Amino acid sequence: MAGAALGQIWARKLLPVSWLLCGSRRHDSTSFKAADLQLERTQKPHKKPSPGETLVFGKTFTDHMLMVEWTESKGWSQPRIQPFQNLSLHPACSALHYSLQLFEGMKAFRGSDRQVRLFRPWLNMDRMLRSALRLCLPSFNKAELLECIRRLVEVDKDWVPDSPGASLYVRPLFLGNEPSLGVSRSRRALLVVILCPVSSYFPGDALRPVSLLADPAFIRAWVGGVGDCKLGGNYGPTVFVQQEAKNKGCEQVLWLYGPDHQLTEVGTMNIFIHWTREDGVLELVTPALDGIILPGVVRQSLLDMARTWGEFRVVECKITMKDFLHALDKGRVREVFGSGTACQVCPVNRILYQGQDLHIPTMENGPELILRFQKELRAIQYGGKAHEWMLPV
Repeated sequence: MAGAALGQIWARKLLPVSWLLCGSRRHDSTSFKAADLQLERTQKPHKKPSPGETLVFGKTFTDHMLMVEWTESKGWSQPRIQPFQNLSLHPACSALHYSLQLFEGMKAFRGSDRQVRLFRPWLNMDRMLRSALRLCLPSFNKAELLECIRRLVEVDKDWVPDSPGASLYVRPLFLGNEPSLGVSRSRRALLVVILCPVSSYFPGDALRPVSLLADPAFIRAWVGGVGDCKLGGNYGPTVFVQQEAKNKGCEQVLWLYGPDHQLTEVGTMNIFIHWTREDGVLELVTPALDGIILPGVVRQSLLDMARTWGEFRVVECKITMKDFLHALDKGRVREVFGSGTACQVCPVNRILYQGQDLHIPTMENGPELILRFQKELRAIQYGGKAHEWMLPV
């Protein structure tokens, strides 16, 4: 696609960021430019996975990576695509000591027409910039970064799998690189993007429901915190709770918040409930974006699709365990599921909560809505025609 056409798309898709958080106002006018992108192709290409080969998430990497450096004194360096390689970090690097680090996750898909496309990457750029400003990392032009990522995927497009449900996972990483043990704004930063081919989350297209541990003793995020940003510091502490869930026979964690035990997220996914409310109206509900919830790209996509259908009420609001248990007891709960980049849509069939082993009738109800969402998403992501949510590579 011509650069001018891409620019028009970005102008429509990328949202303005009206707030900056700390230090001098380092606007995107000082950003790196995709036009300056340098390319060094690898002289030692790796063997690509064979068609249909099962790929464990995050274990296989492509031949190239994107790297851009920033210093307060010199600003952004020229972006470069280079052979995949290890990073060299000072032992006092601020990201290692104080978690001045964020990341993103998006996917590129190979359509039935063989064209490679990125799924709604504009939303990832919006979220990434918000996360960066929350950590006082330098601002950047979202359109310029997206074009650099597009070029990286273009260089390694032969790595995009061609098997059903498979895709190329795109992982941007942005970290403070200050060689100092002081707790302060970083005056050096490093932006890296790597690529991983991944298999379908559900092998053989068989939806496998998950069980959840809902323990209010563990909290993922809180009001005034950074639960709405994609920071590495939000994820590391969840590993212990994930292990607790496994010890109790569950596969994931249902994160609760507050004295009323609000449902917030499922593992690293957003949560949805399809139920009939007390007023008899069929409804799809997910927690509102109140600063605790990560604004997921798939979350937004499911909301957009459901509102377009206009077949049931679509609501973003607080959900408490009291309300959920009452609806479950009255037989009003139809489906419960998580949404995220890795799985797209993941059904829930069991919740362990304060000694109660709750059966969720998700699978008994089809799961009709989950299968419909999955079908619609795949038609867009793997389809052979243009769609406003897909950016051609």
